[in-house]
Amino acid sequence: MDLLLILTYAALCVGIFKVFKIPLNKWTVPTAVLGGIVIVGAMLLLMNYNHPFTPLARQVYVATPIVPTVRGIVTEVPVAPNQPLKQGDVLFRIDDARYQDEVDRYAAELTAAEAERDRTLAAFKRYEEGFKRGGAFTELELDNRRQLYLSAEATMQKVKAQLSKAEVDLTETVVRAPTDGYVTQLALRPGMMAVPLPLRPVMVFINEDRDHFIGAFNQKSLLRLREGYEAEIIFEALPGQVFKAEVSQVLPNIAEGQIQASGALLSSDLLLRRGRSFVEVRLLEDISDHRLPDGAHAEIAVYSDSFTHVSIIRRVLLRMKSWQNYLFLEH
Repeated sequence: MDLLLILTYAALCVGIFKVFKIPLNKWTVPTAVLGGIVIVGAMLLLMNYNHPFTPLARQVYVATPIVPTVRGIVTEVPVAPNQPLKQGDVLFRIDDARYQDEVDRYAAELTAAEAERDRTLAAFKRYEEGFKRGGAFTELELDNRRQLYLSAEATMQKVKAQLSKAEVDLTETVVRAPTDGYVTQLALRPGMMAVPLPLRPVMVFINEDRDHFIGAFNQKSLLRLREGYEAEIIFEALPGQVFKAEVSQVLPNIAEGQIQASGALLSSDLLLRRGRSFVEVRLLEDISDHRLPDGAHAEIAVYSDSFTHVSIIRRVLLRMKSWQNYLFLEH
């Protein structure tokens, strides 16, 4: 963008020399050059500091790796890629025969455990009543009946917990959408094995959320980056168009300063990486009709409340840069 300003000044000088027929000599040319250095340099310093710009920006989105909590063969994948889904819609199903058998087995065991618990409870109450009336039951016999009842109760609770887990596992054989969104680049097919390993997700789910635009700004611009400042965004995919935005937050961390507990000492290499500050801006215009893909590249300019008259230069240069996007050059 700085180059555009220099080229604009150069074009203006050429025009002035042509229109006014100023001769090219050892006085006029150095004057134009030195004047350009002073004028353009001052404008660049004021503009870059007070109205920062970054070409390092894009729309970001949250992707959820879908990992099943149970293991099994996939029997059905009823979703289509890139089609809107609601929270709770079925993403895929896992063969549930084994898990249904577990539920049935523990349900039968629970019935037997409850019957045993009821039988030992009735016996304990009978012994307790006889002991209170001074009958033939001793305190030791009463305590034995109490322990039998408590053991049966513990067994029943254990089986109930096992049944509850089996029912949860059975439910988890149907994997559902965690939020509104869509599945993309879908490769899962019936017959594949799905396993509950965090490093082996079976599909990627893109959460439906408001658009987030993040720009990485030079740390020298931090004094002119504040929540609420006006911003503008241009997209490589939408040449010639500039969209209004607003700074929503300046993220409080720079990744290059992150450290974690480990078995190795930190080296000075950590200090060599300067890093940039992430700034989130909120788009104030609806761009849904443009159907930009999630993750589209963008460039952002922020206009502070200092030297506002200089912002016009940034606005003009941003629009010139947007028109440059019509030049289709493969990288």
